[in-house]
Parts: sequence; C-alpha cells; structure tokens
Amino acid sequence: MFLGGSQMDRDSATAYRMGVEMLSTLVGSGIQGQIVGSHHASMRKRCDVANGTLAENYTSLLPDVLENARTAYVVASLVLGSLYFLSCLVLFLGVKEQPGRYTPLGKTRLPFFASLRAVLSHSSYTRLLAGFLLASLAFQLAQGIFAFFCTHAAGLPGSFQHLVLIMLVVACLSIPVWQWFLVRFGKKVAVFIGLSLIIPSLIVITVVTHNFLVYVFMVALAGSSLAVLYLLPWSMLPDAVDDFKLQNPTWLNLEAFFYSFYVFFNKLAAGLSLGISTMSLHFAGYRATDCTHNPQVILTLQILMAPVPIALLLSSMAVFFSYPIDEKRRKQIRVEMEATGHQGQTERPESEAS
Repeated sequence: MFLGGSQMDRDSATAYRMGVEMLSTLVGSGIQGQIVGSHHASMRKRCDVANGTLAENYTSLLPDVLENARTAYVVASLVLGSLYFLSCLVLFLGVKEQPGRYTPLGKTRLPFFASLRAVLSHSSYTRLLAGFLLASLAFQLAQGIFAFFCTHAAGLPGSFQHLVLIMLVVACLSIPVWQWFLVRFGKKVAVFIGLSLIIPSLIVITVVTHNFLVYVFMVALAGSSLAVLYLLPWSMLPDAVDDFKLQNPTWLNLEAFFYSFYVFFNKLAAGLSLGISTMSLHFAGYRATDCTHNPQVILTLQILMAPVPIALLLSSMAVFFSYPIDEKRRKQIRVEMEATGHQGQTERPESEAS
C-alpha cells in the first residue's frame, strides 16, 4: 500500500471512500432488514396471541415462528454473501496493483517482527489505534443488540429495520458535512464533537419506549455520530503514518502494517461486542423461545445499550485527547514532508526522477 498526494488530497479520497462504504452498508442493511424485519414483527404478534390462548397452544406456535426467522436469516446471508463475492471478483479482476517510484513491487525486504515492533512502538499510532478500538467497540455493541432491544425492551419489534435505514441514510449524508467540518475546525475537534453526539441518543433510546417518532430523531443523531466513526479515524491515520516516516526515515514501505492493524482492531471490536452481548444475555437468562423475558434480561439490554457504550466512548475520547497530532502538528508534518521530498511524491514528473 502506497500513500501519495497532499494531506488535502488524501483526506478528500478518504471521504469519498468512506461515503461509498456507508452507501454499501446502507444497501446491505436494507436488504437484510427487509428480509428479516417482518419475521421479528410476526414473532412478537404470535407471542401476543399465545399469551391470550391456552397454555398448550403456547409451545406449538413459537417454534414455527423461530424456524421461519432462522430461514430468513439464512436467505439474507446467502444474498449478502453473493454480493460480497461479486465485489471481491470485481476488485480482483478490475484493480491491478501498480508499482510506485519509491515503492516498487516485490522489492521490499524488511524483517516482519522488527517492522511490527517499530510500528507498534510509535505512540501516535498506538493511541489512535486504542481510541479507534474503544469507539468501534462502543458503536458495534449498541448496533449488535439494537434489534433485540427494539423487540424486547423498546416495544418496537416491527420498526427496527426502518430505524437502521434512517440511521445509515443520515450517516451517508453526514459524510460531506463532517469532511467540511474537519477541514474547517480540525480533526481532533471533529472527533470530540462527533462522538459526543451519540451519548444523548443512547440515553433517550434506553429511557423512552413505544415512541417511534422519538426514536427516529435519536437514530438520526446517532447516524451523524456514526459518520464520524467511519470518517475521522481513517482520515487521521495518514497523519500518523507521515509522523512515523519523519521519526523513522530508514523504515520504508510499512503502510500495509498500519492499515492492516487498523482493520484487525475493527474486526476485533466486532468480535468482542458479539461475545460481550451474547455472554451477558446468557447469564441474564435470555432464551430465544421465550415470549416474555425476566427483568434481568431487560435490564441487561438497557445496560448494554447505554451505560457500557457511553463508558467506552468516554474512554475513547480520553485517548483521543492525548493524541499528539493536532492541527499545528499536522502543518508542521506537511512542511517537513515537503522538505524531505515525501509529500506529493506521486505527482513528481519523470524528469525529476532521473
């Protein structure tokens, strides 16, 4: 992986990339929501019917509904898996890796563990990585249980797929706004303001029930905050890479290390959020075959929906506060990179290379 161009060019490219990623997430969530959402609503309705009938009819209704829901999830996974395979095929056949003037393909001979130690010992990158992990864990924990929360705690079993679509639409539309904001006021300011927007949303969502209109406003606010999580950490990463290059001029071609660990920690947050929510609901006594759940399950959903993500977000903001690359440092990095010939190296004409 090779990073070229000015800081503004790379920030603009990051905004376009994350906008497309948000759009693809919107399409995928829309497909899955339309396939699965109706089954969540029908499960709630069948439970309501079962609660008003004889006990012997209670156990014969729900397994059929659960089987239909399982089939819906399988169908949704097959559809999304097919789209994922098609995207990988287009990437593999349509994109060819090009050698850079300073990064020719197949000529990097760096020891793996020494390179890994050099990357992870860079304080700017490790703080950015830690903040990104905590923020991703907070968002993915809330997103992962949102369907369960709407079905069992909020009293909106048939509406969660619409709320998710609203959140993602707002997130897509917010990407250009936050791109303008970070250029105007700086990336650290944008991170603090953007991540803080979701905190009141989580509190209101946890407290208010059976009010779809309130949830619409809250998920719209959360969607704007979600756009910050998609855009800002990836926009801040090239600055950390440039800072590493200036402090370690002999270590070249390590961009793949920086980006691969970013992706790894994002996936780690997804796995941790799934494990935390699953184990918490298990110990609270959640069973998929139950129409009504004990108060411990509802309390667990509420805790996982607001207090835990808020604590993680505050921890993430504390880490970002200690992040050393502010706007003053970014300007200094740009000047030093231009002086050493790194900045804008992809635009240099062939006559200069000789």
